[in-house]
Amino acid sequence: MKIWVDADACPVVIKDILFKAAERTGIRLTLVANKPVRIPASSYIKFILVSPGPDVADKEIVKRLEVGDLVITSDIPLAADVVKEGGFALNPRGEMYTTENIKERLSTRDFMDTLRSSGIDTGGPSALSKRDRQSFANHLDQFLRKNSENTYRDRNGHH
Repeated sequence: MKIWVDADACPVVIKDILFKAAERTGIRLTLVANKPVRIPASSYIKFILVSPGPDVADKEIVKRLEVGDLVITSDIPLAADVVKEGGFALNPRGEMYTTENIKERLSTRDFMDTLRSSGIDTGGPSALSKRDRQSFANHLDQFLRKNSENTYRDRNGHH
């Protein structure tokens, strides 16, 4: 399992949590963005620079994604692609996107886009709160713990 980060819009505090998790667990963490992102020196953390343009980083993540990988993104269409491809998607507020909730999220996003395009100011998302950061860290920890147990069982011939 690897962790992919849609890094263009990922808050620094979330990246810091991910850097620590990669070091602690030894799981490969790859940040993908169309502008340089500072990462710590680590054999577990790497960065892929993609060309500028809408959805270039998203397409790169989906192209490299393997079943069971985790993608950190607040981009709902990317999350939908990840879930469809057999990956997991977690947003920076700690919400896991699933096959059950992704269609509703896409509908809401499309509705808000329609409102914005008709001139209605819908405001942006609220700032990331301390509770959001804690929720993200908790969900990431739960996911990694569950996933490392499955990896351990698979490696040792248990099903």
